[in-house]
Order: sequence, then C-alpha cells, then structure tokens
Amino acid sequence: MGCCNKRCTLLAGAVVGAAMALLGGILIPVGNGLIEQTVLQEAVIVEGTPAYDNWLAPGGAVYRQFWFFDVQNAKEVVGEGAVPAVVEKGPYTYLTRYLPKTNITFEPNDTVSYLLPLGATFEPSLSVGAEEDIITCLNLAVAGAYSKIPKMLHPILETMIKNSNSSLFQHRSVKELLWGYMDPMLKTTVGLFTPYNGTFDGYYSVFTGKGDISKVGMIDKWRGSRSLTFWDDKYCNMINGTDGSNFAPFVDVTKPLFFFSSDICRSVSASFQYARDLKEIPVYRFGLLQSTLASPVDNPENHCYCRDFKTTKNCTMAGVLDISSCQDGQPIYISLPHFLHGTPSLHKAIKGLNPIEEHHKTYLDVEPITGITLGFAKRIQVNMMYGPSNVITVLKKIKERTIFPLVWMNETAELDEESAALLKEELVDRIKMLDVTQKVLLGSGLAVFAICLMWYAAIRCTDDKSETV
Repeated sequence: MGCCNKRCTLLAGAVVGAAMALLGGILIPVGNGLIEQTVLQEAVIVEGTPAYDNWLAPGGAVYRQFWFFDVQNAKEVVGEGAVPAVVEKGPYTYLTRYLPKTNITFEPNDTVSYLLPLGATFEPSLSVGAEEDIITCLNLAVAGAYSKIPKMLHPILETMIKNSNSSLFQHRSVKELLWGYMDPMLKTTVGLFTPYNGTFDGYYSVFTGKGDISKVGMIDKWRGSRSLTFWDDKYCNMINGTDGSNFAPFVDVTKPLFFFSSDICRSVSASFQYARDLKEIPVYRFGLLQSTLASPVDNPENHCYCRDFKTTKNCTMAGVLDISSCQDGQPIYISLPHFLHGTPSLHKAIKGLNPIEEHHKTYLDVEPITGITLGFAKRIQVNMMYGPSNVITVLKKIKERTIFPLVWMNETAELDEESAALLKEELVDRIKMLDVTQKVLLGSGLAVFAICLMWYAAIRCTDDKSETV
C-alpha cells in the first residue's frame, strides 16, 4: 500500500511538473503577444500615450557643442600662399531644443503637423571659454562673394574688399560667428547660423502610426511638400524616414534606419553596429556608413548630390556635400568633422586636421522594442570655399580652390536619469520579470517532471524485483 502511495505521489508530481512546464511554454508566446500588443498601443503618437510625451519634447537635455578652426598663419596664407594651419578651439556649448513642438495639429489622414522651435542658450560650465573669445577664421563675406560672382566681376569685389579694409581672414568672437555680426563689406548681418533664436524648423507632418504602426514618426511632408526641391533629381529629393527621434517598434537589425535632417538638406540611412546598455537599458547603436558621403565613383547613388564639378574635381571628391541650393545660394559645404572619410586632398590642403572615427562619427542609440531614440550624436562640419584670382589682391597668392573648415558641431543628447528609471521600470524590468517567470516555470516544471518520473521508474523497478523474488 505504501509503495502504491509513493508511486501515486510521484506520478502526481510528474503531472504537476509537466503542467508547470506547459504553463511556462504557454507564457512565452502569450507573454510576448501581450508585450507586443501593449507596445503597439503605446507607440502611437496620440495624446495620452508614452510615445506622444516622448515625441512632444526630448527626454533629456539636447546640447550643441561647437569647435572652431582657429587659423595660425593667416598672414602667410595671404602673403605667401602658404598652406593654412589650424588649431581646434572648443567646445563652446549651447542648450538647444529645450522648447516643445508647437502649432500641433492632428490631421484626418493619421498624420500630425507641427513646428520645431529653435533656440540656443550658452552654457559656460560646459564650455572652454566665453562667447566673447576671439577666433581667427575665414572671412565669410569675402569667401561667399568669391564663390557667387563670376570672374568678370572680380574688379568690383576687389574694390569692395579694399574700401571696407577686409581680407581673406578675420578676427571674430564666437558669438558673432555663430549668431551674426554686421559685415563692413556687405553692410548686412552675416553669421553661420543667423537667424536662429526665435525661428522654427518645419512645418513637419508625420504619421502617428494609428492606421499603420510601421509608419509611426515617418515624415509625410516638410514645409508642405512630400519631396525636396534642392537637388536636380527625384531620388535625391526624396524625404525618407523619420526625424531621427523615433522609429517603428521592434527594430530589425538587418534593415537600415532612414531619417531626414534639415541641417544637411537630405535623407540618410544608419546601419546597425552593435548592441549596448545605456543606463541599464539595452539599445542598438546605428551609425552612418562611409558610403553616405562617398563620391559618385564609389557610390553611384550620390551622383545627384554633386553640383560643382570644378570644386569636386569632376565629382571624384569624397566627404563633402554642397548644400548651397538650400542655403539661399550661400556656398556652404557640409562634411563630417575633420573631413572624416574625406578624400586625402582635403586633409593635405589644411594643416592641423586629425579625423578620429570614435570622436567624429554620427550615431543613434535606439531602444529596440519601442523604437525610441534614447541617445544620439549628430556631428557635422561647416565649410566654405575660396580660390585663386588674378584680380583680387588677397587671393593672388592662393594656388587652388580650397574647401576650408570653419566649425564642427556635435548635437548630442542622452536620456536623463528620471526618464531612464521610468522606462526601465515600465518596460525593461517588466520584460525581465516575465522572461524570468517563463524560464523558472519551464525549467522547474521540466526538472520536477524528470525527477518524479525517474524516481517513479526506480521504485517500480525495485517493486518488480521484490515481487519476482
């Protein structure tokens, strides 16, 4: 009778273990389904969802750090045609994107339109000096006028330069160079980012994801149009992806992420590099490929971004993008800092450059389940071009066209501690708890089932031998 009770108990234990294992197995698809359903509901950009709160305003402080290229031999460049030598000076740091999106309007076609306010507040504690620090840099007015006017008008430009006592280089404060100053030659305000404070980027119109979650955050229109007008080609004028702040949930590492940047007037893609933890939250790091600014020779898709055949050496130059068509004709060239991934001739033309992949690359850290960007570094260098002239005195010694670096900026942000703790509690910890529960039930159930079954078999075998004897 006792043996029978033991066998029954072990059989019951095996059944319980099997039930636990079965429950753990069932929880895996059921739990994953619940997570997916919850994420898909909360990832839609509508009032009341976490996605809306994240979309409305950044979850952490966004800074723009500026490093200027201070010219060390300005007199030798103008008087002797020497190769310019520069020293990097920075960072000068500004708090930006601290204002939430405004003029928000939800449209019937599952899109929402808005304006992105622009503002910059100087942060002395995060800077190497004051806004009044003086930089020796390229004269924006002289270089701009040289690029825009034909050679036949060089005598007029020569007169303007002499009458205003201007030269190829100038001494200006950080504040003047960034946000504007009255130029003596042009008699108008000149600056790298003027006007900025009090202005807006947009209108943007993006999909809310309500009708199709795979389109959440994707730009439908920018400035009222579904395509750009800056490039002489339908492909280059396409607006692809989001603004980079979020992507569709459940990120697939085998597919690139597309985003549009108004700073460089084009869409780009970022590819998966590796997984990492950001404040105890697993994220995927995506970065720009070297092919993004490759020459059309190496990347034929870039053929429509090449506009100036003379400056780009018949479109064989890599690492720079002429964005004058979206800068009201101002001869601005965009590159990665220190001409990272650029043609060797760019580095030979300027002494003092030192491109470093880790310091000068652009990347996004994306939380893979929600598709929200939790950290990023957008690094861009602003350049202008000048060249030789037989008429303009300050350019007579210049030997060839030179794309000259003015400043590079790092727009960077990372999820703040409070938002990280909330996301970790609401998402990461719950998923971990569910995962642990699934594994414990499955593992414990299988263990109990196996032990009880083996014990039962052992007792049965012993009982059979006893009966035989």
